[in-house]
Amino acid sequence: MSSALLTTIAMVAFAGNSLLCRLALAETNIDPASFTSIRIISGAATLALLGFLSSRRFTLEGSWFSAAALFVYAAAFSFAYVDLSAGAGALLLFGAVQTTMIAYGLFTGERLSRVQTLGVVMAVIGLLIMFLPGVTAPPLLAGLMILGAGVAWGVYSLNGRATQNPMQATAGNFVLAIPMVLLLQAAKWQNATWDVTGSLYALASGALASGAGYAIWYAVLPKLRATSAATVQLTVPAIAAIGGVIFLAEPITSQLVVASCAILGGVGLYIFSRSQET
Repeated sequence: MSSALLTTIAMVAFAGNSLLCRLALAETNIDPASFTSIRIISGAATLALLGFLSSRRFTLEGSWFSAAALFVYAAAFSFAYVDLSAGAGALLLFGAVQTTMIAYGLFTGERLSRVQTLGVVMAVIGLLIMFLPGVTAPPLLAGLMILGAGVAWGVYSLNGRATQNPMQATAGNFVLAIPMVLLLQAAKWQNATWDVTGSLYALASGALASGAGYAIWYAVLPKLRATSAATVQLTVPAIAAIGGVIFLAEPITSQLVVASCAILGGVGLYIFSRSQET
């Protein structure tokens, strides 16, 4: 199977997390804590199995810090999607992830060129546009939760950059996050609601969109240039927005379009400028 096709499948899987979560929480009776628990547990099982099949032995890596960041991301992600559209949520999540990683670079001494600065400013303006008062603005609490999920995923990504075996580390982090989601489940037990359809969406999010999606991405990642790998992820919010229109009848609003152009254009400008320097 070609690298281009594998990359496309991985990006669709990543966007699928937003669609599956929104579908489950908007159209079934499952609650966010239960969705998160099923997603993490099924993702852990899938990644552990794939890791075993590839190496013929269980070698789970990871760390408690990364597992905690993964848990915060997954939990905030689920609770935010109670009130967010798939497209808006994916866009805010992506913007927060990239902003977190850029901010870390600045904190550790990186300096931005004028073009990179313009890109960062555009992305931040795009995030602010999403919260401008209006009919299409996301609820403040849900918006802040998805931004928090993006920051947590940015921290998770930064902490995992030095790992030698990313799939095994991801599997280990998912396994270590299981006690955390079980504690969340216990804390929210009185509000827990289940149904078959919602549980299947959560299972698909964990096993397919997360577990299989990450496995495919890590398999194809060594074949991509760093710039190409970063740029192709710009498609995830767009895929999620299109999927929201098709499967959830979500409207494409002018606010979402303008914010998307600012955020994706700004991040793309930043990535392109960095590639020109190296």
